[in-house]
Amino acid sequence: MTVQIPPSVTPFERPVEQVAFHRTELSQILSLYGRMVAAGEWRDYGISCLREVAVFSVFRRTAEFPLYRIEKRPKLRNKQGMYAVIGANGQILRRGHELKAVLRVLERKLIRAVE
Repeated sequence: MTVQIPPSVTPFERPVEQVAFHRTELSQILSLYGRMVAAGEWRDYGISCLREVAVFSVFRRTAEFPLYRIEKRPKLRNKQGMYAVIGANGQILRRGHELKAVLRVLERKLIRAVE
């Protein structure tokens, strides 16, 4: 009797690492998202967990490109900060070490003058 191991699986193979948002980070992001949905500004979101970056994309409508992207890049932790908010045209609106401080740039859009 011969035992064969499939060629794609090895016992000491490391799984592909991905960057993802932690539960506390998602809590802060979804709190802001809920307030913006209640204000009628945002309608949909998408989350991507890739090898070097985790992205939370915010959409006004489902079928268009994102209004904002909230990115987490752990490799930039010691340099510019691992969190960034990027606008629809690719411009970095804010970058920093703390997620709450970075998200403040989007919270300002909630404050409007009452006429």
